[in-house]
Amino acid sequence: MIQENKKAPNFTLPSTSGKDFELKKNLKNHLVIYFYPKDNTPGCTTESVEFAKQYKTLQKLKTEVIGISKDSIDSHHKFSKEFKLPFPLLSDEHTKVLKLYDAWGEKSMYGKKFMGIKRTTVLIGSNGTILKIWNNVKVKDHVAEVVDTIKNLA
Repeated sequence: MIQENKKAPNFTLPSTSGKDFELKKNLKNHLVIYFYPKDNTPGCTTESVEFAKQYKTLQKLKTEVIGISKDSIDSHHKFSKEFKLPFPLLSDEHTKVLKLYDAWGEKSMYGKKFMGIKRTTVLIGSNGTILKIWNNVKVKDHVAEVVDTIKNLA
């Protein structure tokens, strides 16, 4: 179970950058990790595009962004290319990191229960400490809230 003000668990996952992404080697700045259910679905596309629109602002705030889902790297490459995402997407096909970051669990839709990705965003400081966790994210206005939170930390 992750918690704010605690060290973020390290992980390594394949990335659309072509190299494996290891958390502890990528903490030169703050890092936003957004966990999302599936490439090319309405909410996930909206969230990813919103992060892309705010990417330059986030970089000015010394913050990097990565997206993580269970989709394959091939799927991520297509999704990233189609929507011109300026940041890497990571593939967690075995749900190891999703579980480590409490972004995997029981969901329900139309009365049916199933296991799936719980839309979650985690802000990690350059020292590796979790600064903020957003659980059960609603896409509308979420990225603006993340940007505002980071501005208030500065």
